[in-house]
Order: sequence, then structure tokens, then C-alpha cells
Amino acid sequence: MVAQRQTVEARAFAKAVRRLIPLMMVLYVVSFLDRVNVGFAALTMNADLGFSPEVYGWGAGIFFLGYFLFEVPSNLVLQKVGARLWICRIMVTWGLISAATAFVTGATGFFIARFLLGAAEAGFLPGMILYLGYWFPLSVRARYVALFMAAVPISSALGAPLSAWILDTHGLFGLAGWQWLFIIEGLPAVVLGFVVLALLPDGPEQARWLTAEEKAAIAARLDADHLTHDAAHQAAHPSGTHEAWLPALKDARVVVLCLVYLGLVVGLYGIGLWLPQIVRAMGYSTHEVGLILIIPYALSALAMLAVGRHSDRRGERVLHVAVPAVAGAAGLAASVVAPTHMAAIAAISLASMGIYAALGPFWSVPPQFLRGTAAAAGIALINSVGNLGGFAGPYLVGFVREATGRFDVGFMALAAIVLAAGLLMLAFRAQLGPSLQCNDAAARKI
Repeated sequence: MVAQRQTVEARAFAKAVRRLIPLMMVLYVVSFLDRVNVGFAALTMNADLGFSPEVYGWGAGIFFLGYFLFEVPSNLVLQKVGARLWICRIMVTWGLISAATAFVTGATGFFIARFLLGAAEAGFLPGMILYLGYWFPLSVRARYVALFMAAVPISSALGAPLSAWILDTHGLFGLAGWQWLFIIEGLPAVVLGFVVLALLPDGPEQARWLTAEEKAAIAARLDADHLTHDAAHQAAHPSGTHEAWLPALKDARVVVLCLVYLGLVVGLYGIGLWLPQIVRAMGYSTHEVGLILIIPYALSALAMLAVGRHSDRRGERVLHVAVPAVAGAAGLAASVVAPTHMAAIAAISLASMGIYAALGPFWSVPPQFLRGTAAAAGIALINSVGNLGGFAGPYLVGFVREATGRFDVGFMALAAIVLAAGLLMLAFRAQLGPSLQCNDAAARKI
């Protein structure tokens, strides 16, 4: 009987992986590309519109202010109306706004478009993290969060040469290359919004491709998983787990995770939104920049998958966040003192790998003590506060660049912030990291 139950579980989870993860990755590839393609657009847009480094840094980062303000409400709506409808809404609106960015004519319009893009996209990432919790047990969650989030470096690796190619369409139908960049990379999100409406079930109960027996097996496995890990967290922390959203937002563990994620995101976007211009300043052409940037992002995707799987196999989260963060900080610092351009690119690749690799295990921590509405609100708060780093990182680098004409001081500041995030995670290891051993055979096969 036990063997039969495990077989049904394994079959059900395998179906969920095949049906959901590739689609979710495609959605996130398009999402992230629309978020960061401004880095490539800046190669010609800044000159066309007369943007200084500080103006560009402000506009690139103001996206995250809109994101911050609407993140928690958006995720609470998603939990109420269902992932299918709300993710469709998010994608259609952000795709239209991203495409409309092509028609800004000055700094004010640029700021407004980026703010609205952040407001439109708010809720996507935490919604997807929450959605994965409807399907997969905590003990194997890091590998699937990492697989889903590997779409971020993949989108950057694919987007770099694609964006460089689109910039060459300058003058087509009277539009600049950077304008075509926003249009061509924005409209697929609108199409995918309707794909979500057709293909993404709200949860296992609504999945027509699961049998009744498989739906019951997933529900039973998740219930048992929650009971086991609730007990572990109750022993490790007096607050235990939360299901109501307000107590969750006051929990010290949520506050710590907000700060840790803030530090990681400062590094992530401080690198990502300036890297095309940094490599271009080394003397490479636009096409060479596109090809060179494949290297750090491809390596980052592999690092995410490897660290996420290792975190699940060891049943440990905190060290799998802290150690990559420290490695990322070391890479950022090393890029400043690198003796050659190739050494600098290698160091930046290490920084990117470390920061990205921390994300899968990191997002497997909040569901250990947040359930239901608390999970929707808590995960959204962590992401929204953390994503303020997406404003701070690019703006910090831009401010320093304009003041000094150099990137090195800004990158040393990024290194210090990422290092602090890793050390903070270590400091709260006892509260954040109870054992998550994956002991049953069916779960190991997911």
C-alpha cells in the first residue's frame, strides 16, 4: 500500500513538473526581460534623450518603487481570485506598459513609464512562489524555485544578444533601435497572458490532467509536509507558523528575510542594470557586449540549479543562502581590482553566480512558517522590501559614476551590502533553518 501511494505521488508530481515549470519559466523569462532590457536600451537611449547617468539610474530603479507599493495588495488579490486570472492580468498590463515605454520623450515620461511598469508587475514573483507551494512539498521546494528562477539569468543570457540585434533596427519605420527593443520585447507578455488563462490551473484541484487519485495524493503529501515542518519551526521559534497575514508581517523572521533579500537584490540589479554599459566601456562593440554577457548569466543559471538541488538533498537552507552571498560579495570586490578586462568579467561572473544561486534556497525559507493568507502577504512583503534594492543598487552605481566617472567605488559598496546580507542570514540561522530532511522515496523522485 505504501509503495502504491508513493508511486501515485511520484506520477502526480512528475506531471506537475512537466505541465507547470516550463510555462512558468517562459513567463518569468519575458517578465524579467521587460524589467531589465532598459540596461541595453540605455546604450543608445541615454544619448538620444539626453539622460545623465544619475537620471538613468533613477529611472531604472523607480520601477521598484511602484513594485513596492503594490506588491502586498497584489498578492492578496491573487490568493483571493486565483493565480490563473491574476497572472493573466499582470502580464497583459505589464506587456502593454513595457511596449509603451518606446514612446517616452524625456526624463519625466521615462520615470512615469518605469513606475507604472513596476506597479503592473507587482505580485508576479511572490505570486509564483506562492503558487509553487500549492503543488510541491517544502522538502524539495528549493530545486523547483531555483528551476523557475533560473529563468532570470537565462533571460539575461538570451536577452543580451537579442537586445543587441534589435538595437540594429535603428531607423526602421522611423523608430530608433531602443524603441523597437521595448516594443518587440514587451508585446509577447500580452500574448502569454492569454496563454496563462488557457493553460494554468489555479491549483491541483482544477488541473484536468490529474486524476482524482493523483489530486488526493498531492493534497495528502502537502498536508503531511506542513505538519512535519510546523512542528520543527515551533521547536525552533516560539512564534511557530502563521496563517493570518497581520501577525506574519510582524514576525522577526519576516523582517530579517526582508533585509537579507534587500541586500541580495541591491547586488543583483546593481550589476544587471549597469553591466552592458560597463562592458561597453571596456571598448567592446554592442554585438560583442551581447555575446560576452551570455557567459555570466549562463553560469548563473547552472549555479542556481546546482545549489537548489544540493540544498534539498542536504535538507538545509541558511548556509545555502549565506555562502553564495559571501561568494557574490567576493566577486564584486575582485572585479574592482582585476588587472585585465577578462579577469574583471570572470569576477563579475562569480558575483552573479553567487547572488543568483542564493535565490532558490532563500525562497524556500518563508513557506516553512507562513501558510495561506500569511504566506501571500509575508512573501509579498519580503519581495517588495527586497526589491527596493532594485532601486537602490542601480541608483547608487549611477550616482557614484556621475560623481567620480568610475564604477569601482559603487561596486565596492555593492560588495559590502551583499556581504552584510550573507552574514545576517548566518546570524539568524537558529531561527530560520530547522531541518528539512527529504526522507520519503516519492518526494526524492520529484
